[in-house]
Amino acid sequence: MPIISVIIPVYNGERTIKETVKSVLNQTLLNLEVIIINDGSQDSTLEVVSSISDPRIKIFSYPNAGVSVSRNRGIAQATGEYISFLDADDLWTPDKLEAQLKALQANPEAAVAYSWTDWIDESGQFLRPGGHMIANGKVYEKLLLRDFVESGSNPLIRRQALAEVGEFDSWVSPAEDWDMWLRLAARYEFVAVPSVQILYRICANSGSSNVWKMEAGSLRVIEKAFAQSPESLKSLKREVLGNRYKYLTIKTLEGLPERRRGLTATRFLWQAVRNDPTWLKKTQLMSIILFKIAIATLLPPQQAQTLMTLAKRKKP
Repeated sequence: MPIISVIIPVYNGERTIKETVKSVLNQTLLNLEVIIINDGSQDSTLEVVSSISDPRIKIFSYPNAGVSVSRNRGIAQATGEYISFLDADDLWTPDKLEAQLKALQANPEAAVAYSWTDWIDESGQFLRPGGHMIANGKVYEKLLLRDFVESGSNPLIRRQALAEVGEFDSWVSPAEDWDMWLRLAARYEFVAVPSVQILYRICANSGSSNVWKMEAGSLRVIEKAFAQSPESLKSLKREVLGNRYKYLTIKTLEGLPERRRGLTATRFLWQAVRNDPTWLKKTQLMSIILFKIAIATLLPPQQAQTLMTLAKRKKP
């Protein structure tokens, strides 16, 4: 019986899925199963994963239903005492599962172990560090203010805790990760592994790149959370909204610099500042954001991209 079940939902992931699966098979912890949920892929994803020879891999194919449903399908097939999820374009360092399992075993009151995340580009090159926050114990308020877990590819979770809080909620997609972590944090403690062990890939066609859907999903998560939160936390709503719109502003400007994204970033920036005016005091960050918004809005995408690249090269 495997101690850990790793669930990998994949839709049209032929370019990255093999490297992703290999990062699981190369874990220092060997007692695991890899459950691949083929979510109605139309490319060669199924052929790619079927060609990987390892008895720990189990492949299940279903009609396309999205990440939330695919993860829930994976949970139903899982037999491990602990469960971790991995998106089909992200990577783990070899010690990720072993370190998180040790953290949970050393902290029996915790149900979730999470590590630090760094961002990589489509070719696997380092882009920028994640937040690298440490939050242990009862973390609900901190997690409400900021999703420090940062991706669905991060935590290791006790199976019993997932059974207690219920399935991923597709109604709040693509912010279902944050919603799940909040529901877990409302009942259980978290433990941090202060080491970069998740490499989160920024792809132009990934679900998280659709910032308009991300905004809608995030607002649903916030409304859902505050409907269930204690009265003592109600005063945090503006701060939570401000922080989320800060995240959305930066997320929007990570994509191709085009007019639509520039205008959307402007709207998100206004909402961020309206809910948290202190953000304006970060003058260096504001100048970078306004520069990116200006060139995305005023220039053709190719010229904007060229100017952005030149600006990066001139940085000290």
